[in-house]
Amino acid sequence: MSDARVPLLPKPPPASVFARLVGVIHLPPLPGSPLSSLPVRAIVERAVEDARVLEGAGFHLALIENFGDTPFCRDRVPAITVAAMTACAEGVRAALPTLPLGINVLRNDADAALAIAAVVGAACIRVNVHTGARVTDQGVIQGDAAATLRTRRTLGAESVAIWADVDVKHSAPLAVRPIADEASDLVTRALVEAILVTGSGTGKSIDLAQIASVRSAIGTVPLYVASGARVEDLGALVGHCDGVIVGSALRANGIAGGPVDIAAATTFAKSFRTVFPRDSAPG
Repeated sequence: MSDARVPLLPKPPPASVFARLVGVIHLPPLPGSPLSSLPVRAIVERAVEDARVLEGAGFHLALIENFGDTPFCRDRVPAITVAAMTACAEGVRAALPTLPLGINVLRNDADAALAIAAVVGAACIRVNVHTGARVTDQGVIQGDAAATLRTRRTLGAESVAIWADVDVKHSAPLAVRPIADEASDLVTRALVEAILVTGSGTGKSIDLAQIASVRSAIGTVPLYVASGARVEDLGALVGHCDGVIVGSALRANGIAGGPVDIAAATTFAKSFRTVFPRDSAPG
């Protein structure tokens, strides 16, 4: 009998430096959420189609999130949400096995995101509030980096990177701190693998002065612009960030929540490759 150990979890495709261009898959309302109307099978099919468009356009990673589940749960989401998101992520993984995936369980369920990522072999999770406390439309959300990192260790999922927002959109701090200090803590004390900077809300542009402060505080840790990135803004971002996470600009008329538009995704990816000449394809 062989003593070789079989890994319990699938190994995710690498995110690392190649995930410079990230497209967001906005799932429609999932079963159990107030605006839900579609069966899971139809939602999975749409997620797969969105992922096909992103991969075909040249995006390096698809970030799956339960965008349609408003109003969002503050922290723990219902079991049906985890089940539905896992079905969507597994559907994308089965259809596009080489496309790296990310998972974001809104508003701030890092445990659920890690569980889904571990099961489907995702490359990373996004955590809106990993440290500190923020006042949001869901109430006060507190980060729990200690629990999240220990859960990752328990799952044996250290290959799943943690991407965390600093001064995340749709929120305000309980006590104001310099954004550079918050970003530094995320790296040195909360051990994240990437930092995300956003504007004040979905689709809102970022403040270049803020991103410059974050860049100076985190050294070589990957830094993403995670809201408000539009084709016409890409030139201004060169030299300020390592990549972009784009959602609204990939939809028809720039309206968040709908399916990914082929023309918009193709145009954005081509513009990104032109403006960020060091960009290269995975592999």
